[in-house]
Amino acid sequence: MGQMTIHKNAGGIPGLCLLEPKVHRDERGFFMETYHRRDLSEAGLDYTFVQTNQSRSVKGVLRGLHYQKEHPQAKLIRVCRGEVYDVAVDLRRDSAAFGRHFGVLLSEENKLELLIPRGFAHGFLTLSDTADVCYLCDDFFCPGDGAGIAFDDPDLGIEWPKCGASLILSGQDRNWPGIKTAFRL
Repeated sequence: MGQMTIHKNAGGIPGLCLLEPKVHRDERGFFMETYHRRDLSEAGLDYTFVQTNQSRSVKGVLRGLHYQKEHPQAKLIRVCRGEVYDVAVDLRRDSAAFGRHFGVLLSEENKLELLIPRGFAHGFLTLSDTADVCYLCDDFFCPGDGAGIAFDDPDLGIEWPKCGASLILSGQDRNWPGIKTAFRL
């Protein structure tokens, strides 16, 4: 595995991986491979990505926590510009980590990437003035299949960092149910 270091089971959650691409720097800047199928495959992570998405958010924007109900997507998340606090929540009912979350700072500086398998909710909080989040998905987005859980659900216990700005959420993201309601627990 030459182009990235793969930290499996991030936060003790099976299947969740934190990736560190090898960054080649010189006086011109840097070069890195942000996705290397062979490295992932050799680590037992065999994904075929079919869609690339990019979002731009201003400081204080919190997007999430989103998931697809019938057509879940694995995602490889990275930040091209700025800094976000990125969170994945295990929603796989058969997982010993069901309901647990992992949060990590992703930035253009640290160049870390988060590989989220199918069956997770995902969200992030923008900490910099602007952030561009880029991510690959292993299935196409299906309109009408999206759902979410409350970012501030006390049962999840996510400690979102202070960003120095008021939170900005969509109406939908403001009104998602907690995990117990969403999953009838």
